[in-house]
Amino acid sequence: MESRVPTSVDEEVAALSRGADRDSLFMQANVTIDGKPGLATVRVRNLSAGGMLAESPVAVVQGATVEVELRNIGPVSGRVVWTGEKKFGIAFDRAINPQAVRRDVAPQKEEVPPTLADLRLNKGWPPIRPR
Repeated sequence: MESRVPTSVDEEVAALSRGADRDSLFMQANVTIDGKPGLATVRVRNLSAGGMLAESPVAVVQGATVEVELRNIGPVSGRVVWTGEKKFGIAFDRAINPQAVRRDVAPQKEEVPPTLADLRLNKGWPPIRPR
């Protein structure tokens, strides 16, 4: 079997992405694709520090610049490095932490009305109701 040396930057990035540890997952992300109006919602099939595999009925072309909104990370720019039937690969312009995308967002502190907060501090909680 013959080993082939990548001949372009896109091929080098794709080769690096293929060799990276990937997390298989099933989540959605919004993607802005250069030359297409609005956002496209894609399914993220796998994710690594250097890129992701996206599935979408939206047609994209190899080399298109994109921006992916990833949960817990925010917007990440990149390029489409390969396309297939309803799938395409994105190489990110910067490395990300793919484990951060999997983490649940920390719940917001629940706001309790002051009257209820005072009751919780009362040693007689729950309050004794007169009969």
